[in-house]
Formats: sequence, structure tokens, C-alpha cells
Amino acid sequence: MPDNYSSDENESQSAAKGFRSNVAVILEREDGNVFIAERTDRHDAWQFPQGGVDDGESLTDALHREVEEEIGILPQTYQLIERRGGYRYLFPQWHRRNGPYKGQEQTYFRCRFIGNDRDIDLDTAKPEFSSYQWIAPEDFDLSWLPGFKREVYMRVFSDFFGVSLKSS
Repeated sequence: MPDNYSSDENESQSAAKGFRSNVAVILEREDGNVFIAERTDRHDAWQFPQGGVDDGESLTDALHREVEEEIGILPQTYQLIERRGGYRYLFPQWHRRNGPYKGQEQTYFRCRFIGNDRDIDLDTAKPEFSSYQWIAPEDFDLSWLPGFKREVYMRVFSDFFGVSLKSS
């Protein structure tokens, strides 16, 4: 069962054996629209910013680092609202050959974006995204994701927004 957000700065996550610990951000504007970004390595592949948790790093610290590395925004431009963890997916076999993990165990942070679009910078040191857009949660299209991530996104949208995304 996903956990609710805790402001404990000493928080950590021990991922299940064989899973890489990962954080993801659901950046939400006041109008309820959420931020999604298109990957640089796959046209029409849209997702939330996310990344691995380094050894000894708290989940919140990993969130702040990943968000800054991937979309250039600083912690003062968003407020942590809610956190839920325990979302797991397995990597496809071809991906497992590239590392020691069989999949990822993710903690999602829902955050209120209090900055503006000028604060977003996709031209980072190692760009992962080529463009972004703000969409209503119910407008997310599962076909934008590789198949192995779809079930997690279905659970995330249900848990955070009460939205049922359908797999095609």
C-alpha cells in the first residue's frame, strides 16, 4: 500500500531485493494540470521526471536533485503535497543486461508548482527531455509509455487523482 507524504528528512527507502530505488515527481499547477515531458531518446514517449536514489541519499534529497537535473527547477518553485511509494515494475529482458537490477521501486511525490514556465529548463547538463506540456490527469495516454511502465502509471493516476487510465 502506498504511504502518505512524511516530512521526515531522514527518510529512506530500501527497495525490494533486486530493485533500484527511484523517485518520480508529479508536478501539478494550481489549475490541476500536471507536467509531462517528452524523452529525448524516443519521440512521442512522455513521462514524469524520475530517477534513481543514490546510496545514503534521502528520498526528498533525491527528488530535489533529480528535478533540478532533469527539468532545471529548484525546490523553492514547488511544494511537497503528498508522497506514495511501493510502485514496482520489472525491466524488460534487454534492459536487464545493462545493469544489476531487475526493475525499479518508485516513490512518487505530488508537488504543487508555484513557479512559472520560465523556471523550467530542459537544456540541462545531460538533457533527458526535448519538450514538455501541462495536461489534465485524465488526458494522459498510456501509449506514450513503454509497456513495462503502464501498470505503474495506471496505479499512480488512480491513487493520486482517482483517474482510471485504460490500457489499449
